[in-house]
Amino acid sequence: MKKMLQLKRLLIALSLIVAATSTRAQNAEMTITTYTTPGNTPPIWVSLNGFSGEAAEVLRFDLYVQGFNFTNADNAQYLISGSNTSDTLTGRVVDNLQKSTKISKSYSGASIRRQAHKFVDDFLEALNRKGIGQSKLAMKVGSGGSSEIYVSDFDGKNSQAVTRDGTIVSAPCWVPDKFALYYGSYKLGNPAIFSHDLSSGARKPVAYYGGSSISPAVSPQGNKVAMILSKDGWMDLYVADADGKNLKRLTKTPEDESSPCWSPDGKWICFASKIKERRALCKVSVNGGPVQVISVGGLPSPSEPDWSPDGKWIAFTIQRGDFEICVVPAAGGTATELVAGEDPCWSPNSRTLVFNQRSGGHLSLLDVPTKQVKDVARVSSGANSQPSWAR
Repeated sequence: MKKMLQLKRLLIALSLIVAATSTRAQNAEMTITTYTTPGNTPPIWVSLNGFSGEAAEVLRFDLYVQGFNFTNADNAQYLISGSNTSDTLTGRVVDNLQKSTKISKSYSGASIRRQAHKFVDDFLEALNRKGIGQSKLAMKVGSGGSSEIYVSDFDGKNSQAVTRDGTIVSAPCWVPDKFALYYGSYKLGNPAIFSHDLSSGARKPVAYYGGSSISPAVSPQGNKVAMILSKDGWMDLYVADADGKNLKRLTKTPEDESSPCWSPDGKWICFASKIKERRALCKVSVNGGPVQVISVGGLPSPSEPDWSPDGKWIAFTIQRGDFEICVVPAAGGTATELVAGEDPCWSPNSRTLVFNQRSGGHLSLLDVPTKQVKDVARVSSGANSQPSWAR
């Protein structure tokens, strides 16, 4: 009961009461950020003045992982100024090039941390961009025979345990537009896939066939789930309705498939496989049919793909000595190597990636255009891995 109440409070806290007065109307429709050269875009320079303590810390973090960097007022494109008390925040942004005010607002009614997140999101909306300050992460915490699923804010703060199974859990996956997860657990003995409504605490097994049932991936429409099952002897890709019914096998090969993810239109499932003993990224229609290889320009051992919400990119991991995060156009082609790490997952705005730093056992955020990286606050005391970003 206590855990349920904590999770409900976490959900309620997502709504921020804003007492706002704006100096100009923001009528532009918010869009997902687009870019053509991952890792080769200079940051946008801003100055930041007047904020203190936790508010200043949050603003600097949020701006940096979304492509901004800091300089003095003379050299900044945007002048960000304001003030904060223990329970209120006032912020203003001036375009130093056009000499115009982009946003001027006051915030109250939530923690100073959430107010600062909201101010950055509102600034990005004024730039016709989508912010990530109100978004959530899910992750595996722990290793070996003891791990649990946790959820947190996108920066790792305000974390809450979802499971207390006292066994191995894996691969949390958000249900789009719902406060709910799918994940794997050994709670029933062999690996099973569970669905879990975080608002009510209700959960139930979706796939449990005696062998391995792992790696759930919910479709963008929320009505289907892809998964890897060994029920017919091999680790193949399957798709089913969200409740696990109407199961359909999509691949049949002695090579182990892994890490399914969906195209934003729900028509394709991308996954890692092997072609002639070499690891490859592939895709297959949700209705079945021939498997198609996605070229990554010859990079070795691609795995752990994730399709960006705007449909343009696939992020994945390669292993060449160390693990590295890469992105490739969704149609395949020349891939870009970005940073050391593994298991990337896209943010809702198709710009930021969360990924696992194996050496330190923690998560980090990567701004894909600029390659700017910040570590996420560690959740609990165990290793943090297998992140999933709510969309």
